[in-house]
Amino acid sequence: MGCFGRTGKSSKRSETKKKNNDFAKHNKLEIDANCVRKSADRDSQTQPSSDVILFVNCCLEGSPCGDDVNKEVPSEEDQFSLDAKDSNVEDEVSGKKAMTFAFEELSVSTGNFRSDCLLGEGGFGKVYKGLIERINQQVVAIKQLDRNGAQGIREFVVEVMTLSLADHPNLVKLIGFCAQGVQRLLVYEYMPLGSLEDHLHDLPNGKTPLSWNNRMKIAAGAARGLEYLHDTMKPPVIYRDLKSSNILLGEDYHPKLSDFGLAKVGPSGDATHVSTRVMGTYGYCAPEYAMTGQLTFKSDIFSFGVVLLELITGMKAIYKTKARKDQTLVGWARPLFKDRKNFKKMVDPLMEGDYPVRGLYQALAIAAMCVQDQPGMRPVISDVVMALDHLASCSYDATHKDKRTNVIENRVDDEEKKVTESNVCMEEEKQEIKICSAQAN
Repeated sequence: MGCFGRTGKSSKRSETKKKNNDFAKHNKLEIDANCVRKSADRDSQTQPSSDVILFVNCCLEGSPCGDDVNKEVPSEEDQFSLDAKDSNVEDEVSGKKAMTFAFEELSVSTGNFRSDCLLGEGGFGKVYKGLIERINQQVVAIKQLDRNGAQGIREFVVEVMTLSLADHPNLVKLIGFCAQGVQRLLVYEYMPLGSLEDHLHDLPNGKTPLSWNNRMKIAAGAARGLEYLHDTMKPPVIYRDLKSSNILLGEDYHPKLSDFGLAKVGPSGDATHVSTRVMGTYGYCAPEYAMTGQLTFKSDIFSFGVVLLELITGMKAIYKTKARKDQTLVGWARPLFKDRKNFKKMVDPLMEGDYPVRGLYQALAIAAMCVQDQPGMRPVISDVVMALDHLASCSYDATHKDKRTNVIENRVDDEEKKVTESNVCMEEEKQEIKICSAQAN
């Protein structure tokens, strides 16, 4: 018996894949040597043009012209001296949602990229807080790509095109971009609460940890964003870089997925996977993808399971053991999944016991299913959304917490035998989570 009720979205995705595959084959000869040409019709505002879809396919599936990933890549100077007009990025997104900015305008908006405007930095470059005068003094986040960083021209183009086509409340909004000379900048809506990582790990003194309700709200919202990429985007997209630092938080802890430079179009037609170079973040990367380079939608599910474990435990995806060796969060959690008596040991101690015990069991069961070694054992994202929406809707009031711990545990044990809507299957005798997700399509 399946833990999750399967919805019609999975079959809908299969139909969408077939249609997009047929569409791509039919229109393939219309693409010029650069895999890009200006759209002949920009009147439609509700559906992206066929050229834009095909251009995104080219970029998401490899190098801009579909070259083998092992071929020689352009030099650093060649990569970053490509203007927007040369790559046709500006042409392709004109009439869409993304604006183009001059470097001087973005420099002014950040006070010439002053250090006190710096929001954060990583392998890709730095992110600054800015104020854009011509769009009603809007506060924005501006990512300036490092010329020597991890994000190259392909990743830049992919992110611009993906977010120009996407429209969902759980995906960060791309306001515009700059591709002037050697400069590459992306302008996003400003997310005032920073990243999920900022609220889970290495909290400064005095910072309030996330409540159970907010953790489940963030998990459910992130899952809905991933569901949009998998089941609604045309063509469907594999995120490939889901991690806590890429989940940004707005007012009231509203989550949005960000940073789509590694996104790939998912398998189409009868294909079961996409073969590609292994890219992503250690600790979040699905084992079968890391070993074979075969990327599927279930690869994203594994990464989501790691994020859900981070939310529950407060631990990092990779941490140092007492012996100073790297240990993955999944590797730590799997032995504990086998006995329900261990579950309370897995909870973030910063919550100080303020969580619903039954809700904890359900959340851990979802996480355990998502991080299965075999991708076919992992649930599809629509099922994960259904389960997490249920958990997020069950608001927990810590002020009514029953301090009689043993009474709570006994009550939960009795209820577990009767609950059918919880999306959790338990082995009564062994008291362990039974992984009972439906097989992959």
